[in-house]
Amino acid sequence: MAIVKHIKSRNANYSAAINYLLFEHDEKTGKKIVDESGRSILRKEFYMDGLNCDPMSFDKECELTNAHFHKNKKREDIKSHHYIISYDPADVTENGLTGERAQAISLELAKQMFPGYQALVVTHTDGHNESGNIHTHIVINSMRKTAVERQPYMDKPHEEVAGYKHRSTDKFMNTFKKTVMDRCLQEGLHQIDLLAPAERKITQKEYMAQKHGQQTIDEINRKIIEDGLKPTSTVFLTQKEYLRQAIDECAVTSSNFDEFQSKLLELFQISVIEHRGRYSYLHPDRQKRISERALGTRYGKEHLEQTFLRKDPLAILYVRSHLRLVVNLQTNVKAMQSPAYAHRVKLSNLQQMANTIIYVQEHGFDTQSDLKNTLLASKQELKEMQTQVAQHRSGLRILNNQIRYTGQYYANKEVYSQFSKAKYKGKYRKEHAKEIQKYEEARDWLRSFYQDGKMTSLKTLTLQKEKLQQQIASEEEAISSLKEKLKDLDTADQNVDFILQMQIPEPVRSKTKDLER
Repeated sequence: MAIVKHIKSRNANYSAAINYLLFEHDEKTGKKIVDESGRSILRKEFYMDGLNCDPMSFDKECELTNAHFHKNKKREDIKSHHYIISYDPADVTENGLTGERAQAISLELAKQMFPGYQALVVTHTDGHNESGNIHTHIVINSMRKTAVERQPYMDKPHEEVAGYKHRSTDKFMNTFKKTVMDRCLQEGLHQIDLLAPAERKITQKEYMAQKHGQQTIDEINRKIIEDGLKPTSTVFLTQKEYLRQAIDECAVTSSNFDEFQSKLLELFQISVIEHRGRYSYLHPDRQKRISERALGTRYGKEHLEQTFLRKDPLAILYVRSHLRLVVNLQTNVKAMQSPAYAHRVKLSNLQQMANTIIYVQEHGFDTQSDLKNTLLASKQELKEMQTQVAQHRSGLRILNNQIRYTGQYYANKEVYSQFSKAKYKGKYRKEHAKEIQKYEEARDWLRSFYQDGKMTSLKTLTLQKEKLQQQIASEEEAISSLKEKLKDLDTADQNVDFILQMQIPEPVRSKTKDLER
């Protein structure tokens, strides 16, 4: 699905936008990457266009426009707006999305949404951390260069007049998102409802905090591992994400709000209250509560009450236990440094050992071998299920191509028919080159695909796609459930190993380790 992000900038250096969009930058530091000679490295693949300006002189032309209208002189003035359209990574493999095609789509969207503004439109194909998701950057000067027709989203006088500044209001953003949604659906790309409140609301600020926090913890853990010790944590959680995960875990095992409230407090030290028809949560390290709206609709009263009643359509197949790994005090850095923390860990370990024994008994594991065999069998089952989903996804890609080229064939068939009858074919082809090219492309692909010449109807293809998508969704839900089960099995397996090791006398344990070496 395509998503839309907006960033406003007070930076008067318009060249910075060009440099970022054209040259490679370090994602961690934000600094430009240079070669051995100190020269900037051009991005491997990008597509660039300009609106109402030459893209390579975007910076100078924006400065001239600002000077002409005597605007954007103050430090606090917003100089530019940066919009990002990120396409679903699955569109590359399933719907044939390329950087060139994304640039063409985004350029038309930019012309529609930002008339009269100087703009850079640049598409990258790498994504964050080389994730592969194609995305387009649209950077506009905040000052309108030329007058345009008044648009429905404009709610201030003279917004359409040259010399007036761009306003990224809720009304504008909703119009932009609706336009993006319509275009993606028209192009046959994956798309969700961008206007509906997000189930998991993660702001740009929280995303960046998580990213920097993970980088910091990775660096700390690297040093701890080099010293031969075991890190206490490998994943950084923002306070909001800590709340989300805790709520998810407690909600599926609670039958009412009181039970949910008690579990959050007992297991995660999170306080939750209802105020004016909404829930608000207090993180153990905060003084101020976080509202349900800041977390997403999945964590609000309405959704959770449905979960309590077991009416949640997204209820998971496997309800996770409260198992946690037992902490080894001999290798835990924080426990070594803090006796108080070590004492809390000892108490927690006793609880986790008890939970592990209960888990083993409830699931009928008579021996340690039974537990390990079940773990291995579950891993193999997961592997087979993932292989099956991959095969079905491959089939879905083929179906998408069938739908795409069949639709393209019929959409341009009439134009090609007129071309065949035209007296001056050269002139007609020149006037309708795009439609004829699309028809011939679709015709050739369909001929090679349907060797017997019998095409499947669009209606049948659409029904086949819906059925396959439902099957994939069901399989992915089962995989998600199995992964949760595997986490518990793996935790129980490690805890049982730890508990049994505690029963072996130290001299025997040392001798065993020597033999293993």
